[in-house]
Amino acid sequence: MSEAAGKFGILVCVDGSAASDAAVVWGVGEAIMRRLPITLMHVIPPVIVGWPVGPLYADMPEWQKDNAQHAIDHARKTLRASVGESEPPETRTEIVYSSVVPALIDASKDAWMIVAGSQGLGALGRLLLGSVTTGLAHHAHCPVAVIHSNESAAPDSNAPVLLGIDGSPASEGATALAFDEASRRGVGLQALHVWSDVGVYGLARPRE
Repeated sequence: MSEAAGKFGILVCVDGSAASDAAVVWGVGEAIMRRLPITLMHVIPPVIVGWPVGPLYADMPEWQKDNAQHAIDHARKTLRASVGESEPPETRTEIVYSSVVPALIDASKDAWMIVAGSQGLGALGRLLLGSVTTGLAHHAHCPVAVIHSNESAAPDSNAPVLLGIDGSPASEGATALAFDEASRRGVGLQALHVWSDVGVYGLARPRE
């Protein structure tokens, strides 16, 4: 391998949704480009109920196991289809029974990059995955890629990398990654800094 990847390499969060498929396809391309392994991870949140049920949900219920395995199998098929006749990267899978955001943040310690789709399955899935990506963006220990599924048109492979900069330490890390991504893809790099000329200086004092 050309880079220090950790045990996960490119870590992709999968749930069987269209956005998850897009994340897998993007993650595979990143893994091949960087010669890193790819891990497909599905996190199962513990079932929370509002009444005492004894030991019923102490362990992962069978229906959750089945759903998790279906998501992993679907992600594997998506990965294989995306590479066509090419050699796929080293592929691993993992199913974790835990709270989603803490589990992924912990896994990000051993990943070069973590990739997630922008929306999950159904309205609840979209809400949960939105909170997941927000949590990762703030607390992950590696770069985070949030992938939007666009069924109407494929993204332009010649489009430049867009870098948002603000002069912060996090911006420095983003700058290094953006230059590297643009160089590997052979595309341009556009840096964008946005500011507002409207200042907020506290509440105006009432006249006496």
